[in-house]
Amino acid sequence: MTTTRREVMAGAAAIGLGTAVAPAMARLPGGDRLIAGTYANEGGRGLYHISDGRVLGPVDTTIVDASYGVGGGPDQTFYLLRERREGGCTGYGPNWAVHGGAPTGGADPCHVAIDRASACLAVANYSSGSVSFYRLDRRTGATGPAQVFQHHGHGPNTERQAGPHAHWVGFSPDRRWLHAVDLGADAIFAYRFDPAARTLAEPVVAWSAPAGAGPRHMVRHPTLPRAYLACELTPKLFVLDALPDGRFRDAGEHALLPEGMKGPSYAAHIAIDRAGRTLYVSNRGANTITVFALDAKGEPRLVQHVPTGGNWPRFFLLREGRGEMLVANERSGTVDAFRIGRDGHLTATGRSIAIPGVVFLAEV
Repeated sequence: MTTTRREVMAGAAAIGLGTAVAPAMARLPGGDRLIAGTYANEGGRGLYHISDGRVLGPVDTTIVDASYGVGGGPDQTFYLLRERREGGCTGYGPNWAVHGGAPTGGADPCHVAIDRASACLAVANYSSGSVSFYRLDRRTGATGPAQVFQHHGHGPNTERQAGPHAHWVGFSPDRRWLHAVDLGADAIFAYRFDPAARTLAEPVVAWSAPAGAGPRHMVRHPTLPRAYLACELTPKLFVLDALPDGRFRDAGEHALLPEGMKGPSYAAHIAIDRAGRTLYVSNRGANTITVFALDAKGEPRLVQHVPTGGNWPRFFLLREGRGEMLVANERSGTVDAFRIGRDGHLTATGRSIAIPGVVFLAEV
């Protein structure tokens, strides 16, 4: 039997929260609409709708354990993952009309990426350590059957790394590669991608992490051939230079937590602003966002450790047009708002809404 990530990471008993709304975020001008995916075992009741800073309740109580999603598919399709032992990926059109769905062929899918020009989709299946690849219907956006690629490898952490655990996928800017970050195998895998033929080749190791690091999520610099990798089992940020052959080369590492800090903490989400000047990483356990300034060469410099206002910040959403970051604190069941300064620094606003088991946010 596969052990799921949530069973391993749960620690204390799940927190059950009601659906009452906490003091709402200030009402924003215009149509401001978001969705929030939630975990059912932490009180989530499906997919929630946030409009003008207020929770309007679940959009659909059947869309459970929606751990991640991506938009921009054909016919305005938005794809959501169902993170369960029998994982699924479903496309939704306007008004949440189903545009087709398919099994991922793996357990506990947790991340998805799209190549919009070729209408191809890739999914990371955590517990089975595999990647699913779909050719989308170019007219309707419906998912065809998944082609499944199995990772191999393990790490020294026998509880978390007994086998591969794919955790992130992303297409390269030149559209020649799909990369997959694998926490269990301590590796980044590279798949050669042919956008014209809409095919993937078998994976090869593009970079090996230090043993036991547990790489989780990666983000690419918007203009430089450089990537940044957040590790879950060792709280570090790795700087990587992207090479033309799909591999990565070490370019430095940085601590994610203050020196001398005690107690377990696990990196979760990582994001970079559009200008490539500021990098953000969330830390579950420490319950902080670590902020790095990036110079013209993409070199990070630590500038902040900011408390997230809640417990277990699994995800955060950068909303640069509104000058804010929204943090999804999973275990406390809150979405907390921060102001983003012109220099990229974060300031707590004190605004928060309650969404039980929140793990993902997206603008729609």
